[in-house]
Amino acid sequence: MYILGLNAYHGDSAACIYKDGEIIAASEEERFRRIKHWAGFPTMAIDFCLQEAGISIQEVDFIAVSRDPKANFFRKVFTAFKNRLSLKNMLNRAQNLKKASSIEQEIWQHFNLANQSLKAKVVNVEHHRSHLASAFFASAFDESAILSIDGFGDFSSTMLAIGKGNQIEVLDTVSYPHSLGLFYTTLTQFLGFPHYGDEYKVMGLAPYGVPKYAQKIRTLIQLKPNGLFELNLKYFNHPKNGVKMAWEDGVPSIESLFTKSLTDLLGLPRQSDEALTEYHKDIAASVQLVCEEVIFHILNYLHQKTGLNSICIAGGVAQNSVANGKLKLKTQFKNVYIPPAGHDAGTALGAALWVYNQIEQKPRTSPMVHGYFGSRFDNSYIEKMLSSRKIAYTKPASEEFYDEIVSALTGEGVIGWFQGRAEFGPRALGHRSILADPRNPNAKDIINSKIKRRESFRPFAPSIIAEFVKDYFEQDESVPFMEKVLQIKAHKRKEIPAVTHMDGTGRLQSVHQETNERFYNLISAFNQSTGVPILLNTSFNENEPIVNTPEEALDCFLRTKMDMLVMEDIIIRK
Repeated sequence: MYILGLNAYHGDSAACIYKDGEIIAASEEERFRRIKHWAGFPTMAIDFCLQEAGISIQEVDFIAVSRDPKANFFRKVFTAFKNRLSLKNMLNRAQNLKKASSIEQEIWQHFNLANQSLKAKVVNVEHHRSHLASAFFASAFDESAILSIDGFGDFSSTMLAIGKGNQIEVLDTVSYPHSLGLFYTTLTQFLGFPHYGDEYKVMGLAPYGVPKYAQKIRTLIQLKPNGLFELNLKYFNHPKNGVKMAWEDGVPSIESLFTKSLTDLLGLPRQSDEALTEYHKDIAASVQLVCEEVIFHILNYLHQKTGLNSICIAGGVAQNSVANGKLKLKTQFKNVYIPPAGHDAGTALGAALWVYNQIEQKPRTSPMVHGYFGSRFDNSYIEKMLSSRKIAYTKPASEEFYDEIVSALTGEGVIGWFQGRAEFGPRALGHRSILADPRNPNAKDIINSKIKRRESFRPFAPSIIAEFVKDYFEQDESVPFMEKVLQIKAHKRKEIPAVTHMDGTGRLQSVHQETNERFYNLISAFNQSTGVPILLNTSFNENEPIVNTPEEALDCFLRTKMDMLVMEDIIIRK
């Protein structure tokens, strides 16, 4: 049974393919289009997935789409008229919903099926049920509480559930216009970060401030006794104006969400080109604190209601790695699973798993223990490409390979690292990474200014051999998807300044030999040379989606100040 999963006409458009419940391939459309958070119909990701599976579209049994235009339909209509949404807004939403309900026609046109009928059955899976499935059905838990929490999808923002075996039961929801994701986005805009997906910048800025305005921020959102929450709607304009989102040319954008009441409360919003002040940093710290309070309020209620010790979490808010790192400290849950693509791209996987497990009632298959499901290229392809461009390279013997790279790293070199299959999800996990020596106090500034060209306050991740997590971090946890920020032990912080954030934390990736042998071996070689089992790891890109092909990796290497590029067994130096 082949199931093609899609996230379409939404930010982070993506596709995946499953065979008998086992994932074969998955990729975001942005990796091919080279436009961040690309929205629309993911034709290139679909083509990639079918090619990896070695099948045609007519061999697919189900096409699972992570949106259901019929979900909450009457509530949508009632809210639109109740709040007197503009005709333009209602027409825009109607057009988007129409696209989402015409997937079969899109497939028919893309594959030029002419007079053929499509064999696959198209199944629309509600957005948050897709998120729930992407977490629980991909986990190793037979029974678990589940939380999906983001901005909005199919008119809901939050869904609480319980999973057992191959079935998920929804317990409660938070619906439009109330949304923790939109709360965070609104304040992200207030702080002068206007682009779709900028919320992580506020999370990175928060440790530089003090949450002295938390009480003011708390007036924007109210916790309820049933474990849920409500927004104080006077601070948000979306209840009257709708959430005006645009997908022009595949670039998602969202209009301003805050009202004059918010500026009366907090003062003038920061302009995007305005310098960051202590006030802005303190607001960011306050927003992060209140966001965490809401998350822990929901989870403590969910634990009390279910009595379960395991929790699976997905949705855009599940990308808040600072909150994730505190889950075991602030809630009663003992076991946590957050998938590598907890954001909207991951709903493609969730929709496919919902069809396979929930609808078809097939037994659960292997849990998702890594995120390497994207494009791959062998030495032959890479050598041919380099020769065609007259790029000099070496191919060291296996015993010299790691020594050369470690020598460059310890010599303050910055390395482009391109190996195996690309990661599915927003984070580079050692297959499409830029690496540096975490002991170098200048490494962060060098990479931010000369390669990434991004804000100086944004941190870099420590990728650490899993066996050494307990030696460097206060909590001994497995963090394979870089999904948690943990406190670095105080006596270790000076040893690894390039990956220690302002507040003494690090967003770590625990590297396991069985799932990422080559990256594990490189860090091991670095450890043998330096006594430090950690490398600085950031995504291989420069204000663009993570590189997907050797050509893109080479171009990024040549136009930036990286010192070495390693693609499979091949090394290129400047």
